Amino acid sequence: MEQAKPVARRRHDAQLKERVVAACAQPGASVARIALEHGLNANLVHRWRRIAEGREIGAYSKPVATQFVSLPIPAPLEAASVDIRIELRRGPTSITVTWPTGAAAECAMWLRELLR
Repeated sequence: MEQAKPVARRRHDAQLKERVVAACAQPGASVARIALEHGLNANLVHRWRRIAEGREIGAYSKPVATQFVSLPIPAPLEAASVDIRIELRRGPTSITVTWPTGAAAECAMWLRELLR
């Protein structure tokens, strides 16, 4: 029994791909006809078109240029200028308590005792 000979994949240069994709982009162009004229499979040409349009990433796609963009980081708020503000309401009564951020642990203990 004879074994089938493996078929090597053909490699197509970028210029051919660009010409074929450009020809397919013309009004009234038939992808199947253009593929046949170049001895290509229509499915391959459709794939080249998807890659060229950015709808598919492939080995033939052109690399995207990346560039580092520096973004400003806002300055952190100073702890001394921000206070903890707690508003408690029970019926018609409302109490607002302002507590320094630097004493957040004491505020937590006070709240724990209050809500017990």
